[in-house]
Amino acid sequence: MSKAENRDDNRELIRALDEIEKEKEISKEVMLKTIEESLLTACKNQFGKSDNVKVSIDRYSGEVKVYTVKTVVEDVMDDLTEISVSDADDICPGKQVGDEVEIIVTPKNFGRIAAQKAKQVVVQKIREGEREIIYNHFSEKERDIVTGTVQRIVGGNISVDLGKTDTILSTTEQVPTEHFKPTERIKLYVVEVKKTSKGPRITVSRTHPEFVKRLFEYEVTEVQDGTVEIKSVAREAGSRTKIAVYSNNPDVDPVGACVGVNGIRVNAVVEELHGEKIDIINWSEDPAKFIENALSPAKVISVNVDEEEKTANVLVPDFQLSLAIGKEGQNARLAARLTGYKIDIKSEPVSEEA
Repeated sequence: MSKAENRDDNRELIRALDEIEKEKEISKEVMLKTIEESLLTACKNQFGKSDNVKVSIDRYSGEVKVYTVKTVVEDVMDDLTEISVSDADDICPGKQVGDEVEIIVTPKNFGRIAAQKAKQVVVQKIREGEREIIYNHFSEKERDIVTGTVQRIVGGNISVDLGKTDTILSTTEQVPTEHFKPTERIKLYVVEVKKTSKGPRITVSRTHPEFVKRLFEYEVTEVQDGTVEIKSVAREAGSRTKIAVYSNNPDVDPVGACVGVNGIRVNAVVEELHGEKIDIINWSEDPAKFIENALSPAKVISVNVDEEEKTANVLVPDFQLSLAIGKEGQNARLAARLTGYKIDIKSEPVSEEA
């Protein structure tokens, strides 16, 4: 390779790094320092240079130089690290004992090695930079909803294209009653974003209770602005969800706000959940009242609460017992999860007196 060709390649490297910095937002200086470190390692491995060897890349021209740093002494004891006053004067006039002198020792054909190392470093940095950008983007989406496109289904797991990267919706995070096809758009709740050696790992779900909460946040203006709070959510994905809501404004009905005019808001959430039933109940700081509301649509006669033990004894009319417990115990189970209380439901027999 001629000197002219080498100069052209060096300038091309600098131009390429400038472009990468602009397009990929990867620091040019970081890439150059990494290339220098890589070249230094290659230099020591292939040419047996000592620890006082340095490698520098000119930030403007891209010229690569390998040099040793030697200390000026009167009597040279170590040729690798020391240089006499007279020899130092030939290289850099005026140097005195104790000064340091940089001596260019760039090996032949080092330009080829430099080009190879630069390419490797640039490719690696671009990959790392892109992974970092993806991680930063989705870490901001953690505990939020993203939309993707179903790519393929393998062994029950669904591969989803999120635009910047792909993720897998595992069978454990899928609702059994839902079925998706390739190219179909799908909403997902981002449970966690982690850095790995192969790039960010994005764990997503459609069964998570917070998925329902987020859907309501997007549909209900009063939830978005904080007027209405979703205090708790209990969910059996694909079947039924209970949410407890509270209004910070006495003039705003929290249940009505979440239901919407003619049910438009809650129906939008139900549609996204493919028909999952949703009970919206009023939250109360009074545990007895909260438990009574949570057992809706059943009517309750009385609730006796032990706040320390987190237990509650509930009395319902005999004809309401099956409704309070629910099919296979679902209503009572969801109410317990929603309130955080262990609930024991008993019925009051109907009087036989006329």
